[in-house]
Amino acid sequence: MQDKYNTPWRLLATSIYSAPSDSKTYGTLDVDVAEAERYIREQREAGVRLTITHLVTAALARALAYDAPEVNCFIRRGKVVPRDRVDVMVAVSIKEGQEMASVKIRDAHLKPVSAIGEELAKKAADRRMGQEDRLMKNKYVLSKIPWPFRRWIFKLLRWIVNGLGFELKFLGLSSNAFGSILLSNIGTLGLTTAMPALFPAARLPAVIVMGKIERKPVVRDGEIVVRPIMPCTAAFDHRVVDAYQAGKLAHGTVSRLAKPAELELVP
Repeated sequence: MQDKYNTPWRLLATSIYSAPSDSKTYGTLDVDVAEAERYIREQREAGVRLTITHLVTAALARALAYDAPEVNCFIRRGKVVPRDRVDVMVAVSIKEGQEMASVKIRDAHLKPVSAIGEELAKKAADRRMGQEDRLMKNKYVLSKIPWPFRRWIFKLLRWIVNGLGFELKFLGLSSNAFGSILLSNIGTLGLTTAMPALFPAARLPAVIVMGKIERKPVVRDGEIVVRPIMPCTAAFDHRVVDAYQAGKLAHGTVSRLAKPAELELVP
């Protein structure tokens, strides 16, 4: 019975996470996605399959690249180091929701949203067929190492890659292994709000979570109207992101979702 609950990810998580002690901040935001939903319907009628995750991936990448590039950084040896690319890591469920995998969209800020949709759909399908990349396959290897050696080895790898700045290409580990930022859509699971954890091995400045879209009454031009509202929550590494940077990232993302057709244009 115990093995049923000790999936490879959970065994790995016991090595990765310790009791909460690191400084991090949280934020929440309700996003009006009426224009995004309208655009998705139009594109599907034209034979282009898009989802709200595809649009948010594109909008978030461009906000990170052009509105808040100071967020696209990581900490090394006590200093903030800027990344040289904008890669969005998108979480996807596999094995009927029992496991999690991820898909990295490289240079997402330079791609039209339709291309992001095709790439994400293909890579997600590959993950569900068991075709994971080298980085994601490591969780199965590390999960088989007995405790407490599993935690010691993980900390050693993290020190080599994150502390010293060396790449371990045979393990798929580098400063950009987990991308610039992580996006997860829990709305597909019927959930609305979650306070995400910052993955300590990834050196991500933020983890963004999309919740279930629901129709809610809001005030627009002095009148109460019903609009589709998507709750978003985020965890930020406070060493990199404060309220000012978080605000720029949020504003840039939301403003782009309000003009979804522009996400098809290459900057």
